[in-house]
Amino acid sequence: MLPRPNPHQPLAPRAPRRRPPRQDGRPAAQTLVSTGVRGHQPGHSAAMDGPLHPLTNRQRNQVLRDYDSQIKDSFDQIVGVLKRISALQHEPNFEEKAQALALGELGFTLPEHILAKAWVTQLDMRSLFAWCVFETYKRTSQEFFSQDPLDGQEDRAFDTFLHDCGFHLLDVSPCADGRLAHTISYALRLPFSSVRRRPYAGALFDVERTVDRWIKTEHRRHREGVPNPAHEDTHYLKVVVYHFSSLDPHHQGCAAHGSDDAQAARSGLSRLHDFRQAVENSFCCGASVTLLLLGLDTDTDAIRIHVPTEDGVTNLNRWLSASELYSQTMAMAPGAARHAISERVRQDAGGSIKPGLVRFIAHLLENNISQIDFVRQFHKGAYEDAGHGERFIGVGVGFKEVHLRNLTYFAHMETVEEGAADLDVGIKIFRGLNISRGLPVPVVIRYDFHSSVPGSRERAVCSCERIAAAVHGRYQDLSRQGLLHTLLTVRDGDNHHPPEILGSSLQSSVVEVH
Repeated sequence: MLPRPNPHQPLAPRAPRRRPPRQDGRPAAQTLVSTGVRGHQPGHSAAMDGPLHPLTNRQRNQVLRDYDSQIKDSFDQIVGVLKRISALQHEPNFEEKAQALALGELGFTLPEHILAKAWVTQLDMRSLFAWCVFETYKRTSQEFFSQDPLDGQEDRAFDTFLHDCGFHLLDVSPCADGRLAHTISYALRLPFSSVRRRPYAGALFDVERTVDRWIKTEHRRHREGVPNPAHEDTHYLKVVVYHFSSLDPHHQGCAAHGSDDAQAARSGLSRLHDFRQAVENSFCCGASVTLLLLGLDTDTDAIRIHVPTEDGVTNLNRWLSASELYSQTMAMAPGAARHAISERVRQDAGGSIKPGLVRFIAHLLENNISQIDFVRQFHKGAYEDAGHGERFIGVGVGFKEVHLRNLTYFAHMETVEEGAADLDVGIKIFRGLNISRGLPVPVVIRYDFHSSVPGSRERAVCSCERIAAAVHGRYQDLSRQGLLHTLLTVRDGDNHHPPEILGSSLQSSVVEVH
């Protein structure tokens, strides 16, 4: 039997790690605190030698690493290519040379109307940068839906497992911070199509909309028996994932909660309780939901789970640490390690917990062990980009195709007014990441629609255009200087197809700034 750790004892701090010299010639940051420099560099995350945990899926780790490197490298090479193109702008046959270089290095051509003006004035590098980010995003989205690189489409084995654990829907709300965008496919290793994911700033999900989703789910169970008949005793499992930093807890925690880990956990649990109370107030106590609170260390990707008791009580001062379980089961055979993890889940709940929830929590902990080794293998145990390093802002509703850490900052909203605070945070982040370097803020606007609903696409298009105009209006100074550009997209949520591109602010007919 594994010893029970003291849940009140904080993680031991680690000494700051010196970074190696950068590949682009810029000086290396001397601490882990940095919001203005990309931590990821092509070829930087070489595998680290050493033994892996017996439960680690070595093959899956390599697949995930290859995908992560491929996508991020495609974004991160844009600046280098544009610098080379800028150096050519006064040479003969500039346009032909620039297009050949872009096509060969980036995989797409550049807008002719921008290149054609280079002989009259300076080349508009800000517009070219935004164009390249948008083109790279479009290609990434198309490959995601056509090739399923994360193998996250329908997984009947997991759906069966979830049902056997006593749940008919898994609804996860991580924080909208870009460092948690990979929570489902990487940190928890769950098939994305089997999970309802909706990030919110501070993981403070919208209770009313979650209740609406619960109603639709239960209605479908009663009317269609999907995903299972209503008479079966299964629950709606609602999960909140807050985050913290083990290396720099006072600066790199959740900005929405002032880097206060206890407040982040407390707020997440309070929102979970509000959801359950709302359901029970409206549909009586028999309308059952199960609540689960998780924390994610954004430095190491190790999770901690606040295991609830059978009556649903969650103790904020107690949790199971995947990193501790990793160490305690490292020398065990796989079967013994799985058994030990399950026993610890039961112990942590005081013995009163449903077997299905034990299985599910143990499954998450086992999956996370692979991710801990992923960070150990390819990032020397902790990510270099401890702070923000997102490549673009995602605004609206959707983005099923984004599952990579620090790729996108999310600002989910129906109107700019209701999401202004989240969007302002994103712009503030990109003032450090991009604007400080003279680069614009790329904003991808997305609204999903359902083709089965008459007029749904038209309403999604109107939402995109309205939000785009409001974004440019709210940040007029940036927009007028060419320091903010938007790409408008909609997607049919009833089909597994890539988003439809409506246009961008790089085309003057799309958005006017008032």
